[in-house]
Amino acid sequence: MQLTQKNNKTGLSKIVLAGNPNVGKSVIFNKLTNSYAEVSNYPGSTVEISKAVVNDFEIIDSPGIYGIGEFNEEETIAKNIIIKADKVINVVSALSLERDLFLTYQLIDLGIPFIVALNQTDEAQKRGICIDINKLEEMLGVKIFPTVAVKNQGIDALKKAIGLNIESPKNCTPELAEIIKNSGQNRIPEVLAFENNPENTEKIYTDRRKTINEIVKNCVSESSRHLSISEKIGRALLNPVFGLSSSLFVLYFLYKFIGVFVAGDIVDFLENSVILKYYTPWITGIVENTINSHIIKNFTVGEFGILTMSVQYIVGVLIPLIFAFNFFMAILEDSGYLPRLAVLTDRFLSKMGLNGRAIIPIILGFGCTTMATVTTRILGSKRERIIATALLGISIPCSAQLGIIIGLIAAIGGLKFWLIYLATIASVFLATGFALNRLLSGKSSPLLIDLSPIRIPSVKNVFKKCVSKTWNFILEATPLFLIGSVIITAMQLSGGILVLQKLLEPLTVSILHLPKETALIFIMGLIRRDFAAAGLVEMVHSSLLNPYQTLVSLVVLTLFVPCIIAVTVLYKERGIKEASLIWLGSWVVAFGVGGLLTRILELFI
Repeated sequence: MQLTQKNNKTGLSKIVLAGNPNVGKSVIFNKLTNSYAEVSNYPGSTVEISKAVVNDFEIIDSPGIYGIGEFNEEETIAKNIIIKADKVINVVSALSLERDLFLTYQLIDLGIPFIVALNQTDEAQKRGICIDINKLEEMLGVKIFPTVAVKNQGIDALKKAIGLNIESPKNCTPELAEIIKNSGQNRIPEVLAFENNPENTEKIYTDRRKTINEIVKNCVSESSRHLSISEKIGRALLNPVFGLSSSLFVLYFLYKFIGVFVAGDIVDFLENSVILKYYTPWITGIVENTINSHIIKNFTVGEFGILTMSVQYIVGVLIPLIFAFNFFMAILEDSGYLPRLAVLTDRFLSKMGLNGRAIIPIILGFGCTTMATVTTRILGSKRERIIATALLGISIPCSAQLGIIIGLIAAIGGLKFWLIYLATIASVFLATGFALNRLLSGKSSPLLIDLSPIRIPSVKNVFKKCVSKTWNFILEATPLFLIGSVIITAMQLSGGILVLQKLLEPLTVSILHLPKETALIFIMGLIRRDFAAAGLVEMVHSSLLNPYQTLVSLVVLTLFVPCIIAVTVLYKERGIKEASLIWLGSWVVAFGVGGLLTRILELFI
């Protein structure tokens, strides 16, 4: 196959897939590339872009969008990718032509050479939706290829089509006809500038909608039929009673699976029964017998060494957690359940500047803050990601702490202390969300989400997503953990940790009214939260803390800065400025709330 156009920089023809969310775009990408290709962040963002090179093609899977504009970060990035494409494959769902053709008509107006992959035609047929493809081609002026991507139907024809010369469409939205006629070589920038002008937006939208409605009226017909089982389940999941009950069950299972089973049992087995028992003694022995330098030994196989702690965290903690999350998310996505969960929680979360999508990272935060921080990528705007990340870093205790917190509170007094602890943490969570919603400029994106059909996920697709996304994250994160290991070791060798402990003593003694030894607990929390929680257990057993001081310590430890592994990911996801503000903010909130709680408790002791 010879392509007539070439991307000057790479020598490859740039083929971009564009379409609404949940139309099967990524499945078509996988079928065209015969692999689950390289996934990386688009420069300057946390939005993931999949790319693959096949023969003379560079094929790019752009973010799912409802229109080419700058409504959110995904739209902006998709626009920048699409307008630089040599050719576009516009993936359209046969189930929702009236919605999807809005993006199609924007591509027509921009004059970008493209073809349409009309996907999910089998499901449309089952629902009694009949589409006259010849008539649709005629009215759009674009070649259409019916596909059933999950069954590999129509993919070969699509592959052949993108190797042929594709002309720019001749049709356009009537309101833009004069602009297009006079634009010449500047058609794309002039059309976008005209459309983004607030004075023109409503007129163009109305004109485009009228055109699309006419096309759908002439090309689509529906026969009467009974609702399928999947449709009945899909509708039931939106019912306030059944939907809320099922979401509580799903969220509970998500927490038990990732937060307890994986973050607890699997991680504990890998760390203690495999890495610490076999790997660490083995690698330590090799280094001890081959290297004489005490300093090098500390940096390589010391307590925080790059061959010990880094491997323990990456292999023992990160890989199982990330794979488990990607596995669960792939099931929720491919089954069509995730959009319904977001709808049910949207109303509450919108009061804190978030939308329903944020429920996933919040729940996962109770398992592992590190993993939850990564999942904030699913949120639609930078503003939402900042709010969600701050809530995770400040007010969500991870599973490493929860078991010890539960045990300690039960030991010091039970229900009364539980109520105080939960009320304090919940108040901080709500106050942080409401405050950030007011303080951060701009508006968070509303929940615009497609309720795709409920279906049984493909095991093959789920597994491919898990492996690919886990591998790409490990490639990105490993260098950061190695750097973190070097920094901690340097602080340990130079006495920096002891200096930090000394600096914390005025905060713990003067503000929190705790013994000076508690400072070491918080230093341990900087390295890993369960280290600090375990240290609290020792202090309680040694009678260094009374029940009220123990409660204050648990609250502060919960609100305190995340462990080093989570901080590393925080800086990776949010950048130096935003991550530093969140990190410093957690110090202020932790000791501020702790000091206030101390004085309130002292009034009643």
